[in-house]
Amino acid sequence: MNNKIIIITGYLASGKSTFARKLSKSLSIPCLIKDTFKIAICTNISVTSGEESSIYSSVTFDAMMYVVERHMETNTPIIIEGNFVPAGIKKTDESSFIQALIDKYNYKSLTFKFYGDTKILHTRYIERDILPERGGVNAFYKDVPHADFDTICHNLDSFCVGDKTIDIDTTDFNAVNFDKHIETAQSFINKSRQQV
Repeated sequence: MNNKIIIITGYLASGKSTFARKLSKSLSIPCLIKDTFKIAICTNISVTSGEESSIYSSVTFDAMMYVVERHMETNTPIIIEGNFVPAGIKKTDESSFIQALIDKYNYKSLTFKFYGDTKILHTRYIERDILPERGGVNAFYKDVPHADFDTICHNLDSFCVGDKTIDIDTTDFNAVNFDKHIETAQSFINKSRQQV
């Protein structure tokens, strides 16, 4: 048994998904990535507006948490990634929902919170948003000026869940020691395994 959850959250276009996939492979732990989970849910659904996309974002969160809880019921580790929001941003307080699951199943958590200069992240976001692998379901369906993008990112600042949070500035990917963060996550997982 290994009742551990790793949460990867933070600003848009900050490299969360790439890190989540790398971490999942390194630790041999399943990872739920919100954007790709949403693409899978909407495979046979036509999404044509930002409003529809927002609805399916809520559906995706609910579906992800269903899978997370099934893992927690069996005391198995899991990694989740997404721009999870604190209270007051969306209808659902995602941070409190995740915290409630952690408390219910007595899980230990490690959060990696990605942030950066929103001007640079905004440029990344615009370049990334037109890529086919993003899928139309994850699009905003409108131009997002920097001021709006900055607000969206900073709305995530107060997300706080669980035991320990590590802040990672990804303004310059080359300045981040991702291997060190993977080692931290490995130590987090191994500590639990040694104690069982």
